[in-house]
Amino acid sequence: MSILTKEAARSILEKVVSFVKADECSVTLNGTNEGNVRYARNTINTSGLNSTLTLNIQVSFGKKTGTAAINEFDDASLQKAVRRAEELAQLSPENPEYMSVLPPQNYVESKGYFQSTADITPEYRAEVAAASILPASEKDITAAGFFNDVVSFDALMNSKGLFAYNINSNLDFTVTMRTNDGTGSGWATRDFNDVNRFDVKEASNIAIEKALLSRTPKAIEPGKYTVILEPAAALGLLGPMLFSMGARQADEGRSFLAQKGGGTKLGEKIVDERVTIYSDSLHPDLPSNTWSNDGLPINPSTWVENGVVKNMFYTRYWAEQKGVAPMPFPGAAIMMGGDASLAELIKNTQKGVLVTNLWYIRSVDPQTLLYTGLTRDGTFYIENGQIQYPIKNFRFNESPIIMLNNLEELGKQQRVNGNLIPSMRIRDFTFTSLSDAV
Repeated sequence: MSILTKEAARSILEKVVSFVKADECSVTLNGTNEGNVRYARNTINTSGLNSTLTLNIQVSFGKKTGTAAINEFDDASLQKAVRRAEELAQLSPENPEYMSVLPPQNYVESKGYFQSTADITPEYRAEVAAASILPASEKDITAAGFFNDVVSFDALMNSKGLFAYNINSNLDFTVTMRTNDGTGSGWATRDFNDVNRFDVKEASNIAIEKALLSRTPKAIEPGKYTVILEPAAALGLLGPMLFSMGARQADEGRSFLAQKGGGTKLGEKIVDERVTIYSDSLHPDLPSNTWSNDGLPINPSTWVENGVVKNMFYTRYWAEQKGVAPMPFPGAAIMMGGDASLAELIKNTQKGVLVTNLWYIRSVDPQTLLYTGLTRDGTFYIENGQIQYPIKNFRFNESPIIMLNNLEELGKQQRVNGNLIPSMRIRDFTFTSLSDAV
């Protein structure tokens, strides 16, 4: 019952809305079928399948709101949940930023559902683990990984007649390979909507090769280096930048897009002209939901074009305050890349450092977007266009704005954590100290 058709979801939501006596209501219905397998020390240690179906009700009397959630769907239970939400609303203080629910909207149909992913079986998950564990054990390497597949739907209806429905499938895979002498580590991640695009052997072999190459790393002095960031490493810094592109934070002087003395950097060039970042829910490599949590359509949008800030995210409330159209955060970003493969980026580098991944990233200064963190899972010294030897991990202090102004070359895009991000070569990346972590 966890994955409902569009009409089955509509039927339940219409019933709930009919029970509401408050001035307004917004009701969401969400269901998931989620399977997983986890392995460590070259052995499967957990696996499972979880199904959930949850209804959330928000009602309002004027600007006073209350919410309730339930996972029972008989009429008596649904009415009880509605009455509870109404009771809480009457007890609540007014929300000065309350926005009335939206009227009906026009949505394009999402393209993120693939039956191939919905048909994944426990046997397939076991085969994923085996295809990662066996080649690792043959090379004296210990594998630890997690494979997770999800089919989900989201439906929304409100008291003004708006109805929206999305169905989506997705899989995520991460694997860490450690050499048994304790000195080498490799890592890879993959995610797709369609399981037919997933190759566990390809991802596992990359992690194995990284682990073998990273044994007995050498220490080199911290400082400013030319770096090649693989897509996952690049996303570690680009993600916080994208999440900080809210208009309200900029207007209130709380973000990197705020101008000193007032105003924002909308329309200004802030990074290298080769940087273009946009979102498109219907992109064939990155299909995603076509409406936001409050029912706004998510349309294709460009956030940075040729280095210039083109748009910022506007909540409905802040858009009304500023007299502009609301623009929801899309949840997925696409950064234009180049044609160079990772091998070609390395070949074109005289001296530098190859970074597989970044982790434990923490904010230092939100107004300059300065972050600190560590490299991990394979860091290598490059000279004369070739990887010379593995090096010990670094702590870094860097801003994605400075990073994107020091861009030398963009490589090919790769899907990482629901985004399309290119590898990139950056000059003067700041490493501040060494780390003994493998």
